[in-house]
Amino acid sequence: MDTIEDLVAGLRAAHGAAAQGGGERLRARHAQRGKLFVRDRIEMILDPGTAFLELSPLAAHGLYDGEVPGAGIVTGIGLVHDQPCVIIANDATAKGGSFFAETVRKHLRAQEIAEEHGLPCLYLVDCGGAYLPEQDRVFPDRDHFGGTFWQQCRMSAMGLPQISVVFGGCTAGGAYIPALSDQVIMVEGTGRIHLGGPPIVKAAINEEVDGETLGGAAMHSRVSGTSDHLAPDEATALQKLRELVRHLGARRVDPPPRAPRAPDPAFGTPQDYAPVDLKRQVDMRALVRSMVDASELSEFKPEYGSSLITAFAHLHGYPVGILANDGALFTQSALKGAHFIELCDQRQIPLLFLQNITGFMVGSEAEREGIAKNSAKLVYAVANARVPKYTVLVGGSFGAGNYGMCGRGFRPRFLFSWPNARIATMSPDVAATVVTDLRRGSLKSDASEDEIAALDARTRAQFEAQSDPYYATARLWDDGIIEPDQTRDVLGLCLSLAAGAAGDTGPRPVYRM
Repeated sequence: MDTIEDLVAGLRAAHGAAAQGGGERLRARHAQRGKLFVRDRIEMILDPGTAFLELSPLAAHGLYDGEVPGAGIVTGIGLVHDQPCVIIANDATAKGGSFFAETVRKHLRAQEIAEEHGLPCLYLVDCGGAYLPEQDRVFPDRDHFGGTFWQQCRMSAMGLPQISVVFGGCTAGGAYIPALSDQVIMVEGTGRIHLGGPPIVKAAINEEVDGETLGGAAMHSRVSGTSDHLAPDEATALQKLRELVRHLGARRVDPPPRAPRAPDPAFGTPQDYAPVDLKRQVDMRALVRSMVDASELSEFKPEYGSSLITAFAHLHGYPVGILANDGALFTQSALKGAHFIELCDQRQIPLLFLQNITGFMVGSEAEREGIAKNSAKLVYAVANARVPKYTVLVGGSFGAGNYGMCGRGFRPRFLFSWPNARIATMSPDVAATVVTDLRRGSLKSDASEDEIAALDARTRAQFEAQSDPYYATARLWDDGIIEPDQTRDVLGLCLSLAAGAAGDTGPRPVYRM
């Protein structure tokens, strides 16, 4: 079995490979056109020395024969003139920046984060539109390519600034990204916007026209008015973008309510507690103390429902209510968790869920204690909590426990995974046992023991592959795999985005168990 050090090294290698985009040949061609690489563009607009929280950097990992690293798009959050901004940037070295199904999901997810936190959205556009061979997975459905434009319109109506810089071709649907923005900057010579490129124009109306005449930066800046600013090169365009953000007006995040204090070194680092072997117990209290300010916890009901830790703490100066578990949740744990969530909701304290869960307890004793109705109380409390919620998969995330501990379906503001995490309806061992027992018990079953063994092996292999964190992050089931020792800082950035935002001021009752 790999150690956590091996898994972290593998994660760094995967991130490094994804950052290379479409590979050396396509990167060289991109540079020959006088164009900057996507992460260099982002670096040029961020405030010097500040962090960039990249989201889902391994989207589409292992898909499409590895030809669309990062799903061909870079998204994240960074500071521009002290203003947190969501950045959505196409990587033209990966299939020309075209949109695949995962590209759309990643783009939409970034817009969702911008809307939820009231942040400006900056689009660095170098986009070939929908990837035509995948059009049935990109074009027609509600959350496909059209959903990104619907979201852009809604964000504009909410007053959230949206600015585009056009570096390359924006064809067909790609043209709507800048067209729907509040302000547009185009780079002369390379930036183009057209609903239909020269081949489509030729096929549709038999007009022969070159790309620059049809939709070049000069024409759109001087004739159509689609572009508001004409830049002679990319560096000038990016500086213009910074200038426009500087004049957006007062949009700041409040400082933390108290000065951050580093965790006590005596508790080590989160990586020291990362559960690689999910069958072994983990000291979750020590893990939590290795992340929170001064390693200080104020536990709620420490003697009751011991399989779930509930505690108040501070993280980078921000108050947070933490729910952390190791193993199955019993009925007492579920009731305790529901009560704690309602307390945090009443006090408007954000919630942090640290998942290492096999599920809710099963069996006749658990059912007699009311595990079904009491686990539903926890699920209900999670779903209706109005405070910001954050989730980190630090180990296993199996079955309904994923829901009770605020999995993706329960809309946490952010959800991250560690490289040792696993997520599935059940573990491979349990799945294999269930499937083979069902096969043996089937009325039509005449399977031999060899066939049962083969079914067992197939089921284990399927669940091993599909519960892998890279399988999950490739499909955007999380916002990225992070190193355990990055967790405190990543969560601090996330908490800062929601700080000072107006909360729901309606009644917030607390129902005791």
